[in-house]
Amino acid sequence: MTPTVLLAGGTGLIGSRLTEMLRENGYAVRVLSRSPKGEDQFAWNPAEGYLDTAALEGIDYAINLAGAGIADQRWTAVRKRIIIESRVQSARTLRDAFERSGHLPEAYLSASAIGYYGNSGEHWMRETDAPVDNGFMVECCRQWESAADEVAALGIRTVKLRVGIALAKQGGALAEFVKPMRFGIGGYFADGQAWYSWVHLDDVCRFYIWALENPGIHGVYNIAAPHPVRNKDFVQSIAQAMHRPVLLAPAPAFVMRLALGEMADAILNSNRISVEKASHAGFHFLYPDLKNALEHIF
Repeated sequence: MTPTVLLAGGTGLIGSRLTEMLRENGYAVRVLSRSPKGEDQFAWNPAEGYLDTAALEGIDYAINLAGAGIADQRWTAVRKRIIIESRVQSARTLRDAFERSGHLPEAYLSASAIGYYGNSGEHWMRETDAPVDNGFMVECCRQWESAADEVAALGIRTVKLRVGIALAKQGGALAEFVKPMRFGIGGYFADGQAWYSWVHLDDVCRFYIWALENPGIHGVYNIAAPHPVRNKDFVQSIAQAMHRPVLLAPAPAFVMRLALGEMADAILNSNRISVEKASHAGFHFLYPDLKNALEHIF
């Protein structure tokens, strides 16, 4: 029989590509949507705790990528509450639906982010390391992962993926760096020395599929390429991959904070993330080096 994956958050950058790759690998995919359109889409509304129980019939796995966009709007108090609640409520809606139906998937995979660690500077951060500060992203990821633990409490094998900066031509962070380069400017932040732990979008999706297929995989995993780079080198590498001459120009930290408020942390923080756990478990990154990843993307 064809294994079936229930996917929440299937229309975002990662979810869209993951849906394609799951189907290419022989999986049937059911997507949860607030406005279902096709036969493989099912209605849900996490804010109200609603999920069409027909979506659960015979599923083998569940993947939850749902949540309001981190960088879509300025981080006001209201927006921060929406960002956290959208993640927590999506997990609880799924947990409650599993419990009511009596049908538990073999595995539940939850997105998280390397923002869990805070502004960790030069230190290599491993899954067992505690956050270094109490910034908004730290609190968001803590609650996000705690909600996934509530699903695990049902006896479902649960994997939490702390994903780095996912790179793809069709959107996300990379698209924002590319915009000024079309006008010959490569913007880096502060002194450009912050560590950026990036990962090719296809490697993120490959890890989700790999984690589904390996019953021994559970708990927290960092998902970033093995070789993080400095912010300034990241910008230079993009320009080289695009074959565009650019003038490198710094954006001072205080200007970024004036423009973005607390959300500036998302681009100013330094995260040097270790993926030894994933590598030792047997996962192989197709794009371990930034140059090769960008060449493939462009």
